[in-house]
Formats: sequence, C-alpha cells, structure tokens
Amino acid sequence: MMTLILFILIFGVVVLSHEFGHFLLAKKNGIHVVEFAIGMGPTICSFTKKETKYAIKLLPIGGACMFEGEDGLETENGGGEGSFTKASVWARIATVVAGPLFNFILAFIVAVIVVSIIPPADTVISGVSEGSPAETAGLMAGDKIVRLDGEKTYLFADISLITYLNGADTMEIVYERDGQRYTTELTPSYDAASGSYMMGVWSTKKDEKPGLSVFADAFYEMRYCVNNTYKSLGMLITGNFSREDVAGPVGIAVNVVGKTYETSKEYGTEAVVYNMLTIVLLLSVNLGILNLLPLPALDGGRLVFLLIEVFRKKPIPPEKEGIVHFVGLVFFMILMVIVFFNDLVNIFGG
Repeated sequence: MMTLILFILIFGVVVLSHEFGHFLLAKKNGIHVVEFAIGMGPTICSFTKKETKYAIKLLPIGGACMFEGEDGLETENGGGEGSFTKASVWARIATVVAGPLFNFILAFIVAVIVVSIIPPADTVISGVSEGSPAETAGLMAGDKIVRLDGEKTYLFADISLITYLNGADTMEIVYERDGQRYTTELTPSYDAASGSYMMGVWSTKKDEKPGLSVFADAFYEMRYCVNNTYKSLGMLITGNFSREDVAGPVGIAVNVVGKTYETSKEYGTEAVVYNMLTIVLLLSVNLGILNLLPLPALDGGRLVFLLIEVFRKKPIPPEKEGIVHFVGLVFFMILMVIVFFNDLVNIFGG
C-alpha cells in the first residue's frame, strides 16, 4: 500500500508540474483550456470552473491539458477567440514548451533539496582499490578527476556513469594533483559482484555544511540526470539495453519506488524522503526530455509543426497535423501495452 501511495504522489507531482506549465502559459496567452486532467482513463472526480473542466482520472500514469482548437477540438465557441489555432505562433510555441520547461524547473527545485539533505560526492578520489586498474594507471587518493573519456566530470556520479557505459574500452583520464594536471589511460576491469566494469576508485560525500554551493551542486545533479537520460535513450535505440532494462509505470512502481522504499525505511524517514525525491528528480528530467523528442503526439512533435509554420509563414492545415498526432498517439498506446506486459514479465520472472 505504501508503495502505491508513494508511486501516485511521485507521478502526480511530476505530471502536475508538466501539465501546469501548459496550463499557465495557455491562460497567459488567452488560450481556452477545455480540460485539465491528472491521470488517464475513467474520471474519478471532476468540476468545472470558468469553462475549464478539472478532473482526476483513475490511472495515475499521465495527464492532459486540452486546448480549444487543438487537433480539431472545438467548443460552442466555434474556434474563435480563445482557440489554440487562433493564438500567435509564438504564443503556441511558448505554451507547448512550457510543459517540459516546468519539469526542469521542478527538477532543479528538488535537486536543491536533495543536495541540501546529503551533499553529493565530488570527483576527488578518496581511495583506490589495491590491484585495481586505477592503481595500475597511477591514480592516488587526493587526485581530482576533471575529464574522463573526453567528458568533463563534476560529480563522482558522472565518473560512475561514464565508466558503466564505457564497458571494457580504454579510457583517457585527466586529473589534478598538487595543482598540476596529468593524463593517463585506464582499462576498467569486470566486477562480478556488481555485474559491471570498474575503475577501482571511490569518493565520499562532502563534509562541509551546504551553503550557496547547493545551487551549483543542484545544477550538476540535473546535468547528471540529463546525461543519464539521453545516453540511456541512445543505448535503447542502438539495442544495447535488454528487455530487463526497460520499465514502464508498473515496473517503476514495483522495482524502483517499492524496492527503494523497502531499502530506505530501515535508515529512517530522512532516507526515505531523500530517495523518493531523487526519483522525482530523475523522472521529472526524463519526462521533460522525452516530451521534447520530435515525435508525433509529444510536445516535441507539436513544436516541429510550429517551427515549420514560423518558416513557412503559414500553418500546416490543422486536420493534417491532427492525423499525424493521432497516428503517434495510437503508436504510443500500443507501446504502453507492450511495456506493461514487459513489466509483468520482469516482475514475475517470466
């Protein structure tokens, strides 16, 4: 029951921030919001205020902010003043972009709270495992890794992510020691216990009390989440992820929220809050990035049509755009069903 409650709260906050971004910019630009809904499926409860229907749906896995005139949706207004299609192209662009933007705003706020609770580990090496690739490469405790495999590193999480995705390939490491920069090469070794390749270094959390540095740390936490998301998408596209690595709402609820809660509760309320907020942070960044992908039915797909309108000086016919987004919606509904059954197989070990 607690897993379900936490899942609903986490998804609710992430989806609410996204849809509220659309809602706020639509209202500001005079666009009539027909319905503002959290969740999908049958309506549990709803009310209407100022011609907008506010609803909570049964399935806590999405939401909607529906505008008059969007994809042919008209009210008795007839597509006149207040219609999405009648607003200026820049007002429509701002309204579409606002959803993902508010996800990033939420993510940054949550990141500030997360790093205030427990400051993240930096890239200064606290220790080197004996006989590890890092020791062979000459790395020592106190060295600061500033670049790994061509990428700048700001948090130890960056190092872990790059190493994990790198596999057994040789990496170039740029590090600082006593104010001087050095370069070395390292080939990670496979660690059977973790099932991944390791350098053989570790870093501890910062000891100082959080001050203004929390804002920089929060930015770096968001940067890590962004890198994690787009690199994971790249691996998914190239087929480097297996079926077990993909999770939908059910998988996230059981394998992420549920297991994290069960592990965290042994360490107290603060640990539970910290880890749940970390999930909110990652999911909010994920939702923001995924919605900006230039695919039909997503905000990114709508943005493509709007940018085409900017350059063409006239819009694509709404009925044609509506058909494209409808096809995209059908595709994503089918994908959701596939992911749902994949979650069930992963959970029950089919």
